[in-house]
This record gives sequence, C-alpha cells and structure tokens, in this order.
Amino acid sequence: MKKMSEKSCQGSTSSSNPPMGAVTICVSPRVLFNMETQPFSPGPASSFVKVLEVVNKELRDLCPESKELIKVVIITNDQVNVRQGLIESIKTIKDHELFIELRSMEDGESLINVLKANHADLYLSDQSTEVEEALGGGIAAATMFTPEKMAAVSETQLRVAFDGDAVLFSDESEQVFAREGLDKFNEHEKTHENTHMNQGPFKGFLEALGKLQKKFYDKGQRKKCPIRTYLVTSRGAGSSGTRALKTLRSWDLEMDEALLRSGAPKGPMLEKIRPHIFFDDQMFHVEGAKAAGVVACHVPYGKWVKCRGPL
Repeated sequence: MKKMSEKSCQGSTSSSNPPMGAVTICVSPRVLFNMETQPFSPGPASSFVKVLEVVNKELRDLCPESKELIKVVIITNDQVNVRQGLIESIKTIKDHELFIELRSMEDGESLINVLKANHADLYLSDQSTEVEEALGGGIAAATMFTPEKMAAVSETQLRVAFDGDAVLFSDESEQVFAREGLDKFNEHEKTHENTHMNQGPFKGFLEALGKLQKKFYDKGQRKKCPIRTYLVTSRGAGSSGTRALKTLRSWDLEMDEALLRSGAPKGPMLEKIRPHIFFDDQMFHVEGAKAAGVVACHVPYGKWVKCRGPL
C-alpha cells in the first residue's frame, strides 16, 4: 500500500505555474460572471469554480509534488475593455491554490482548436452552438443554465452529478425506449444486462475526476476526499440499473452514490444532494434541477454522436 501511495503522488510542479498534468476546465466568461453588472458579479459557474480551490489545496496537502491538480481556462473573444474587466474580476476570486488563465481567441481561430490546445477535459458555455462544436470535437461540453434562486452548496467538497444515458453512456437504450416504449426498453435491458454500453461524451471527465479521487483512496482517506460524484439516472433498480453499474465497473470507474430514480423526477433528489453542477441530456430534467435551485447543464448528445460516429 505504501508503494501505491507514493506512486499516486509522483511528479512535481511549481506553485507559481499551472501544472502540466492538470485536469483542465474551460469556461465561457458568461457562465463564470454576470457581465451585465459593473463590476462583474458571480455567474452560475462561480460556486463550482470556487470549490476547486479547496480541491487543489487538499491535493497539495496530500501530494505536495503532484502535477495532477485542477486549472480553469476562461476562453473569450471579447474586446480589450471586457478582457480588462475579466482580469479584475478574476483577482477577486483567485488565490494561489487555483490556476485561472484567460485565453483570448484570435480572429478566425476556431473554438475546438483552442480547447484541444489547452487539453480541455470539460467546456462550459451559455451558447449551445459553442457546446455543439466542442462535443463534435470529442470534448465533454454542456450548456449551463442559471436557476432563479441558487441553493446553498458545500464550500469544502466538490459534488458533481451525472445522468447516465447520453451523458456517461451512449443513447442506445434511450433509442429503444423512444421507438418502442417502456416495456420493450425493460426487455432490452434484461436481455443485455451483461452487455456493457458504449461510452458517452462525459466518460472522460468522470475518469479525470476519478484519478484525483484515487489519490485520497490510495492513502486511506476515502472519507476525507474533497470530490464526490453521483449517478442520477431514470433507470430503475432492476436490470436497467444493474447494466449501468456493470458498465461503470467494466471501465474501472465508480460513483460515490448511484441514485436510480425509476422514471421519477430528479429535482427532489438533486435538491437533497445539492451538487455544484448536474449534467443531463433531457431538458425536462434540466428544468427540474433548475426549479430545485441546482445549476444544471444540458448535453446535446445527438450533435456529439453525429460528428463522432459509433463508439
């Protein structure tokens, strides 16, 4: 166990420079800040980004020489005066534990090239066209929505909630449900219970979070881990839910909690767990999350699979 713990903390980085092995989260400035106010006020991604400071601090305390931290890149093509406002606003939320960079796009430069150049693990925007472009390039991305009244969230533990089908997994089973109804869906899942599903666009982001979690697990600090993940799915506790969990295990991934809703609304459960961010491909569930005060993000899965093809 000692060797595993030492291995999980290998690498080095200067505290004054962004770590090369970082989990990189790219955001549009309009999800991090409300740019209609002067100075800019916090946007829907602010609580999510702020708690990343805590995660980085805990990672540094656990593994002082580790390269694997989290950095945030704000991607903008706004004019100079707007960029200056962003710089001033960043200073108000930044400390030495969180790496925030401002990347201005040049005229004619494509978003996907910028995201790939920054090794983005996730892109968040309020513009669906940008999200579709990112997904088409194979990067986990979602359109972020702001609830009218945001619920209080943990300041010491990052909580991320994922839908299953068309987010972590492909939408193969959703297509069966859409074409043939619930009975045929259940029959399909029972028949294919031991057949692992193909990956969806957010598998890679879950893997990135899992690698950071494993650092704490390897040192016997599972209960103190500052990252917690949730599967919040409409699948039930029968074969459909079992198939989802078996698929995750086949990928050597795990969730801290798997909440199988059996078709029930997700809003009430999300209100209880209060994630910083929730990803779903169905606007019905996004709206339910918003009503519960949760920052919800829409994943337009069809655009991703059209560009990527079958996995």
